[in-house]
Amino acid sequence: MSQTKDTIFTPVLIAGSLILMTGFAIRATFGVFQIPIASEFGWLRSEFSLAIAIQNLAWGIGQPLFGAFAEKFGDRKAIILGAVVYALGLVLSSFATTAVEHQFFAILVGFGIAGTGFGVILAIIGRAASDENRSMALGVATAFGSAGQIIGPPMAELLLGYMNWSWVFIIFAGLILAALLLLPLMRTSQMADKAELDETLRAILGKTFRDPSFTLIFLGFFSCGFQLGFITAHFPAFITEMCGPIAQDGLLASFGVKTTSALGAFSIAVIGAANIAGTILAGKLGQTYSKKYLLAIIYTLRTIISALFILMPMTPVTVLLFAMSMGFLWLASVPLTSGLVGYIYGLRFMGTLYGIVFFSHQLGSFLGVWLGGRLYDIYGDYTFVWWVGVGVGAFSAIVHLPVIEKPLRMRKVSATGPA
Repeated sequence: MSQTKDTIFTPVLIAGSLILMTGFAIRATFGVFQIPIASEFGWLRSEFSLAIAIQNLAWGIGQPLFGAFAEKFGDRKAIILGAVVYALGLVLSSFATTAVEHQFFAILVGFGIAGTGFGVILAIIGRAASDENRSMALGVATAFGSAGQIIGPPMAELLLGYMNWSWVFIIFAGLILAALLLLPLMRTSQMADKAELDETLRAILGKTFRDPSFTLIFLGFFSCGFQLGFITAHFPAFITEMCGPIAQDGLLASFGVKTTSALGAFSIAVIGAANIAGTILAGKLGQTYSKKYLLAIIYTLRTIISALFILMPMTPVTVLLFAMSMGFLWLASVPLTSGLVGYIYGLRFMGTLYGIVFFSHQLGSFLGVWLGGRLYDIYGDYTFVWWVGVGVGAFSAIVHLPVIEKPLRMRKVSATGPA
């Protein structure tokens, strides 16, 4: 039965959004642990950065696998498996004392994020929503992920003031398991049409992989992951080391931000807060305007903002201006990209297909996080890798333009590609 416009906030949307918020609150904190963990064990910056990078890559690899698992065995089973693996990875990481152990257990954390993250949950929400509400519902769910980013880093910073980082990891493991209490609300009706239901995964993959537009969407999502991965993992440390002094009697002090370390964590939260508005607006605009052109605009604006930030003297004011402006665009690409995949290739296997596209995002995240740490150790700062992020952002703005924004079933697909 089709849903009406006034039923966008369904139990499925609310429960899925809260699970996303919990998982992303935890995921957004790992940059806060860069300095405490590296300082405790005397590691180079690149060693813990590699653990975060591996986590992002495992997330990308796990996303299409969890998407396929959900479509074959059930959405809720996929979420349960993801939460358990997520918690296990956090608990084992809390006992890790070597860089290799952190890097190995990061694989579990990454797979856990995949099972509780965008690929599985956005597919559930997309299938449950009506055509007129789908883009907006995806935007709302993504915005809740950003809300987690507001909560996570300051929570981690607060907890680190009372306990060792290892205990914080254990607390976070309990939180992701507690999110499973929302699963009874995750009951969906199938919104895919009969033609999609009758099509096999192998058949749709064959058609999709022959479509150049899918390749362009895949490549375009790379820079989103690169920029987000680098900033999430390294921005707190970047601000701690590079920002000018904070005035103790200023507005920031009223928020408890009295050090550059606290400013770094606060900035990640500001990015998340700004992105609540940005993703909802992106979802709203995606209901009316071309998603590919909206994506090109988002990546162009990211490129300009990043270039201006690195060219200007870094002060608490410029840090917050960057956090607010970049935050508005932060995950705005997610409802548009997932919506574009669902619109062009159908809803039946949206979780798997979006998961494949998301692998590009996480490959970008891996390189953004790892190169950030590696080039920091070589050059002593983050300037070079920042400019790499500017370049890949411009690339993504360009590659979205040739995408054919038309359902694949309405196009004639030959052995060499769509006509």
